[in-house]
Amino acid sequence: MDCVNKYKNEYKQVIVVRCDLNISKGKLATQVAHAAVTASEEAKSHNLIWWRKWWESGQKKVVLKVENEEELLKIYKECLKSGLPVALIRDAGLTEIPPGTLTAVGIGPAPSKSIDKITGSLPLLK
Repeated sequence: MDCVNKYKNEYKQVIVVRCDLNISKGKLATQVAHAAVTASEEAKSHNLIWWRKWWESGQKKVVLKVENEEELLKIYKECLKSGLPVALIRDAGLTEIPPGTLTAVGIGPAPSKSIDKITGSLPLLK
């Protein structure tokens, strides 16, 4: 069995974004990308085994949403408390929103079931 099939559903990365910012699709995509890359680097230094299994299985990512900054920070703090690799993204403020605006949280890669304990009830970003 190859690595892609062996670890396919065991490891993932989740990006959680705020849906109250009214930013363009391009800006949203950029914030998701920042979260994915930053969280991946955090995970790589936090738990190389998790990162490697995720990498070898196709780098599964899921993008979810929260209503506001308060909910985003709650998710972030729960991840820290649970020992998951996590990255909180603040915008530089060069285009659409003020500097320092919290936009997203990147979680993992980590075991799917560990992330799901925190994000399993959140809706998908559509």
